[in-house]
Amino acid sequence: MLRPKHGADMRRREFITVLRVVSAYPVTAFAQQPATRVIGFLRGTSASDSAHLVAAFRQGLSEGGLVEARNVTIEFRFADGQTSRLMGLATELINRQVAVLVASGSAATALAAKAASATVPIVFAIGSDPVKDGIVNSLNRPGGNVTGVTLFTYPLVAKRLELLHDLVPGATTVAFLVDPNNLNAKTDTSSMESAARTVGKKLVVLHVANEGDFEPAFASLKPQGVGALVVGAGAFFHSRREQIVRLAAQHSMPTIYELRESVLAGGLMSYGTSITDTHRQAGIFATRILKGAKPADIPVQLPTKFDLVINLKTAKALGLTLTREFLLRADDVIE
Repeated sequence: MLRPKHGADMRRREFITVLRVVSAYPVTAFAQQPATRVIGFLRGTSASDSAHLVAAFRQGLSEGGLVEARNVTIEFRFADGQTSRLMGLATELINRQVAVLVASGSAATALAAKAASATVPIVFAIGSDPVKDGIVNSLNRPGGNVTGVTLFTYPLVAKRLELLHDLVPGATTVAFLVDPNNLNAKTDTSSMESAARTVGKKLVVLHVANEGDFEPAFASLKPQGVGALVVGAGAFFHSRREQIVRLAAQHSMPTIYELRESVLAGGLMSYGTSITDTHRQAGIFATRILKGAKPADIPVQLPTKFDLVINLKTAKALGLTLTREFLLRADDVIE
């Protein structure tokens, strides 16, 4: 009877040993590792306009240990100012099976995200009252699959007019630039009308719904006797801040804005909270949800700090004299 050679026998025993070791491992050990979780990011304006907000959002994620392309993927969708596209873009992200959907910019964006899914966690970063807009049930207990951070800007409309009145007391007529497509347009206008009566000003309301409306609106200011301007809140005006600042300078119009970004672009002054910090907080919220927290249990975050920012160079160009008392009220003075 022939016997295998010693070398062949050793190789056979080694092969059987390998089979036994392999069979001891669970099948999942050899399966493809699961892909990183996906975060959807939806915003109504353009990608170029949103770069600083996206950077702040990424910072918020990193504070919770999430880094894009390492342990999380971000899918971006921008509506480029076309509100009608929001619903379709939100649906695209839901179909992408995102683990959480971030809705940035306006109540319309948050509502589109909410309409697209009743189960996928949604984090909003908006400027309005999410309860009034029907986005959440309450601030402390949002309920459902939605929570987030709000700038809560509409109560600040009256304060902006008050500051403008203090700076330009001789302006008997003040204009209010408002986006009629903004869900809070009526509320903001009503607040402005009340504030104007309080300080004894005549109010001119100008509706600007698209880019082409700005030039005619500004051209109409001086003929109507307008001596100062309040720019309304909202993602659309924020995305067009450079155009608005340029037109305000061209028409020598003292103007107050919602956000400091407009003052950094050359605007006279702003009063409000930080939109970049709002998006950083949205990143922190998204991280908490990916780690197991439920949106229904995370209270909506309201701003706790409001800043008055003044651009001295612009004030000088407008021929305005800022008293020491007024400057002391400023949180940031840009020279």
